[in-house]
Amino acid sequence: MIAQAQAVLLVVCPALLIVAALKDVTTYTIPNWISLALIAAFFPTALVLGLGPHALGLHATIGFGALIAGMTMFALGWIGGGDAKVFAATALWLGWPASATFLLVTALAGGVLAVTLLAMRSILLRRYVSAGPAWLSRLAEPGENVPYGLAICIGGLAAFPGSTLVRALATAALL
Repeated sequence: MIAQAQAVLLVVCPALLIVAALKDVTTYTIPNWISLALIAAFFPTALVLGLGPHALGLHATIGFGALIAGMTMFALGWIGGGDAKVFAATALWLGWPASATFLLVTALAGGVLAVTLLAMRSILLRRYVSAGPAWLSRLAEPGENVPYGLAICIGGLAAFPGSTLVRALATAALL
C-alpha cells in the first residue's frame, strides 16, 4: 500500500510537465500554478520516499541553480518566464545525476524544436500547417516565439527515470 502511494506521488511531476508542454504549445504560456504545484509536491514526495536532509539540500541547490540559469536565459530573451520557472521546478525534482541528462536532452530537444518550427514557418510548409487548428497555425507564423516548455518536458521526461526519487522508490520496492 505504501509503495502504491509513493508511486502515485511520483506521477505528479511527469503529469505536470505534460500539462506545461501542452499549455505552452497551444497558448505560448505556462501558468504559474504548474511550477508552484511542482515545487509544492516535491517536498512531501521526497519525504515519503525517505530522502534525507543531505539529498533534500542537494535537490534544492540544483533547483536554485536551475532558477538562476533560467532567469539568465529569460533576461537574455532566449526563453519565456514560465519556461524559466518550470525549468527550475523540474530540476528540483530530478536531483543529481539526472539533472545532467535533463540539461542535455532539453538542449537537444530545443534544437530539434527550433529547426522544426523554422521548417513549419517556411513558405513551402506554412500554407499546409495553416489549414490545421489555430494553435498549430500560430506555431507556423514567422516571428512567433518558440514554446520551449515542450523541450523542457521532453528533457524532464527523459531524465525522470534516473532521478533520485525514482531510484528511492525502486530501492524501497526491493526491500
